[in-house]
Amino acid sequence: MRLGLGLILTLMAALPLRLAGQEEPTPAPGAIEAFGAEASRVLLDVVVRDGKDTPVTDLQASDFEVYEDGERQQVDIFQVIRAPEPAPGGESGPPGEPGQTQPETTRPAPAPLRKPDVALIAFVFDRLSPDARNQAERAALTYLDGGRRETDRVGVFLIDLSLITLQSYTSDADLIREAIKRTGERATSTYASDRGRQRDIMATTAALEQSASSAGGASGPGGGSGALAAGSAAGGAAAEAQLRAIELRMSRSFEVLERDQQGYATTNGLLAVVNSLRLMPGRKTVVFFSEGLAIPVAVQAHFRSVISEANRANVSVYAMDVAGLRTDSVMAETRREMIAAANEQARQRASGRAFTGGAMSKQLERNEDLLRLNPHSGLGQLAEDTGGFLVHDTNDLKTGFRRINADMRFYYLLAYEPTNQDYDGSFRKIEVKVQRGGVKVRARKGYVAIRQTDERPVLSFEGPALARLDRGATSDAFPTWAGGLSFPEPERPGLAPILVDVPGNVLKFTTDEEEKTYLADLVIMARIKDPEGRVVDRLSQHYRMTGPLVNRDAARAGEVLFYREAELEPGRYTVEAIAYDGEAEAASVRNSELVVPEPSDDRLRLSSVMVVKRVEQIPESERDPENPLTFGEILLYPSLGEPISKAARSELAFFFKVYAAITGADAPRARIAVLRSGAKLADVPIELPAPDASGRIQHVLGLPLAQFPAGSYEIRVTVQDDRGSDMRSAAFTVEK
Repeated sequence: MRLGLGLILTLMAALPLRLAGQEEPTPAPGAIEAFGAEASRVLLDVVVRDGKDTPVTDLQASDFEVYEDGERQQVDIFQVIRAPEPAPGGESGPPGEPGQTQPETTRPAPAPLRKPDVALIAFVFDRLSPDARNQAERAALTYLDGGRRETDRVGVFLIDLSLITLQSYTSDADLIREAIKRTGERATSTYASDRGRQRDIMATTAALEQSASSAGGASGPGGGSGALAAGSAAGGAAAEAQLRAIELRMSRSFEVLERDQQGYATTNGLLAVVNSLRLMPGRKTVVFFSEGLAIPVAVQAHFRSVISEANRANVSVYAMDVAGLRTDSVMAETRREMIAAANEQARQRASGRAFTGGAMSKQLERNEDLLRLNPHSGLGQLAEDTGGFLVHDTNDLKTGFRRINADMRFYYLLAYEPTNQDYDGSFRKIEVKVQRGGVKVRARKGYVAIRQTDERPVLSFEGPALARLDRGATSDAFPTWAGGLSFPEPERPGLAPILVDVPGNVLKFTTDEEEKTYLADLVIMARIKDPEGRVVDRLSQHYRMTGPLVNRDAARAGEVLFYREAELEPGRYTVEAIAYDGEAEAASVRNSELVVPEPSDDRLRLSSVMVVKRVEQIPESERDPENPLTFGEILLYPSLGEPISKAARSELAFFFKVYAAITGADAPRARIAVLRSGAKLADVPIELPAPDASGRIQHVLGLPLAQFPAGSYEIRVTVQDDRGSDMRSAAFTVEK
């Protein structure tokens, strides 16, 4: 995916904004997919253990109660899933049949759930230090040495700054063992916190400020050489304190950026793994080996998406903190950091001078951030919310793996049809209770209520927008413009830029009078469908815009321009675009057609005809020759159907590209026609420049707006050579 320069988020006024922002198997006939697009039921796999952490295996359907958003649901399918015991030699015997009970119901009896033929297990190794890699390797090999079944399929994956497949899903023990051992041998990028150094800088700054204060007092009235020396010392200490403050700010800024980068890499890797398991029936297991999962603010939405997608895919995540028994606990480190921050606040308050250059409110925000950085908080939430558990503060990871293995081999499978059939994209909380005392119940905590129609993972912010598209909504709550373009470049014949434009002044801006800030929340999504209605691509972006209240009017005067590039096969497509205003809970939907031509070196081709809204000069160092909207030294911004004002501009520009046949054809010729209500107002030839080395001709055509009365028009461009012709058109509206 390439992002057009300046096109992701364009604000026409300058203002400070912060943005939060192997082929899948086909399920066998009869399988019901949990939380799926066509599923009418929610599936839950439930593990129940007694006070001694032993699986409880004698429960019946009547022992369970399931609640969704506090309302009790009727469980209409209940099964006991029990793996066969290993046969002599360590391999499993013939599959055992699961027990099944159909609770009494007045509804038609649902089809039985298909028992999974295999157990799917993904070993996912995060970026680990050498000692932690050895711990993780020993723990994973425990599975091979005693827990493996013949029908198990295991994949081994490594997360660095990308997701690396060390072994695709297989039952071959030798291949699994070899892949696990490679995780112990392969070094990955690591992140070492510099908090100790930061505390040293803060302590040094405090000492320098104290020195400056003392020296300043000695240089009071009375003058003399001693006073001059004291004054000089005070100035030197103050200057040194400011230099230390610069170093501290640099260290903290880099810490935030690096932590965000690694957080995105980890959550994206986990998201890819759990989504790939979605179409397989039954309970799937991810064992995540990590030294801790810190979730900074920027990554929280992605982290929630991992949990949501795991629940939709019926995947339980078991987190193993392979850092073991740390000599210096995480909580102790966090406590020292918070004490240091509190001391810094007190020092600033007492001195009346902010040598660090930051407001105390920023320090309070940092305290909250530090609490989120406790690695156990992220790992624990990931496991707990997906029905797994966290193994931590122990060097005996083998015991934890035996507990994981027990969960995989025996669990209860429940299904129910939600009483709330309004799939609105909201998160629905699930609670499972057992009518027996002294037991612990583990199950997924909820799901996003959508009827998903494609295989891509659903990000947490996409739910409300996707739900509205799935309903076939045609809402028009506020002005929005959208469209797709085709630029069949020689190296990228299926290149299709997708754009959505939303004016800032149509969004709801909420204000916090106490904090003196504003907030606007916008999700833009584009879904591309083929003629059969299948989703071939889905693109989205979350724009969370906030800033000082004094800048709110400037923000409203801007616009949000969404830009993504899809790569499509030749054919005709429908682009469904939605802009969802989260603060107003309102949406606008736009549909448009997109045609991608067949690639050919021997035939003339024409790109989409683009009405130019405005242009932007690009510095030479920032020019991207692969950006299809770049024309020389300028970037072209398209008009997506919004009316063009004659009062605001004197000329209307159009942009298109001609892709000439590589060999054997004569030079392309072109004509332009302007139509109104189907009648031609003009039809004239135009001269094209010579093609470049790749056979591409880029052309911008300007027409005087004064000659166009207010109304709707179509511009039609036709190109031809001695082998054939091609034609594209664009509609536009002129207003006074």
